[in-house]
Amino acid sequence: MTIVKLGYVAMSMNVQNSSPSQTMTVAQFQRIQDREAAIHKLERIALSNLDNCLRLLKYNKFNDIEFFRFSSRLIPLANHEEVGDWNYILPLKEKLKEIRRFLDKNPSRVDFHPDHFVVLNSTDPNVLKRSLHTLQMHQRLLKGMGIPPQHRCVLHVGGGYGDKEKALEQFIHNFGFVPTRIQEMIMLENDDTVFNVKETLYLCEKLSIPLVFDLHHHMANHETEDWQEDWERIVNTWSNSSLPIKMHISSPRNEKEFRAHADYIDVEMFMGFLSAIKNSVPEIHCMIEAKGKDNALLKLMEDLKAYPEIKMINNGSFSIQ
Repeated sequence: MTIVKLGYVAMSMNVQNSSPSQTMTVAQFQRIQDREAAIHKLERIALSNLDNCLRLLKYNKFNDIEFFRFSSRLIPLANHEEVGDWNYILPLKEKLKEIRRFLDKNPSRVDFHPDHFVVLNSTDPNVLKRSLHTLQMHQRLLKGMGIPPQHRCVLHVGGGYGDKEKALEQFIHNFGFVPTRIQEMIMLENDDTVFNVKETLYLCEKLSIPLVFDLHHHMANHETEDWQEDWERIVNTWSNSSLPIKMHISSPRNEKEFRAHADYIDVEMFMGFLSAIKNSVPEIHCMIEAKGKDNALLKLMEDLKAYPEIKMINNGSFSIQ
C-alpha cells in the first residue's frame, strides 16, 4: 500500500480575491515621489499576499488538502536593486508568525518553486548572485514561518548553453559557492526541454539533492521513454530527507501544445503512474500543476473513486493497494 497526498499551486479557483501574488512594478514604485510612502505601499501589498496565503491554508484545512505550494511572489520587488535597503522581513514578522501558529496547529507540507530566472549553473556571476539573493529571500520567509527549510525549494538545473555536459559540471562548480543554509533547501526537477531525468539524477546523486520527478516533463524530454528503470534511483535521492518523496503531475493541453498544462489531470495517465510505483514507497506527495488549480485536485479525487484499488482517506488523500 502507498499513501498519496495531493497538492496544488499557489492560487485557489474557489476563494475569491485571494491572490498571493499581488505586485508593484518598478515604474509604479518610482512614480511615487515620497520614497517612504512607496515602501509602505510595498509592505501593504506583501502583508495582503501573506494574509491571502493564510486564507488559502485555512481553505485547504477545511478541504483536507495537506500539501500546498506558496507563491514565490509574496514580496514585490524584494530582490530589486531599487529597494536594496528595504528590510522587508521586519514589517512582516507578525503576519509570518500568524502563519506559523496556524501551521503548528494544522500541519501541512508547504514549499516553493522559485521562478525560472533562478539559475545556479550560469557562468555569469551577476546571474548567480541574483539567484542566491532570491533563494535567500525564500529562506528568510521559511524561517519567519517556522518551517524547517530542508528541501523546500524546487529548481530546474538551468541552461544547456550549447554543451549540456559542461553545463552540468558548471552547476557542481557553482554549488560549492552556495551557502549551506541555501543548499539544504534545494530539490531539482527534470525539465521538459533541456535536462532529462538521467541528467538531473547525475547532479542529485553527486550532490545529495532530492529529485522531484515530473512525469509530464519526462514525456516531453527523455533519453528512454521508460521512466521506471530510474525509479529506484529517484527514490534513493530522498533517503536523507525527512519529507516523503515528491513528484509533479500535469497533463498535456493537446498534441500540438504538448508541453503546456491542461486545465485538469488525465486520471488514466495518473493511474498508470500510481500502478507502477505502488508499494515502492510508503507515501508520496503529488503536486498538481494544472490550470484548474484546486478544482483540478478536487476533480481528480472524484475521478479516482471509480478505481477499486483506490481507498479514500479524506478529500485530499488516498491510498492505493
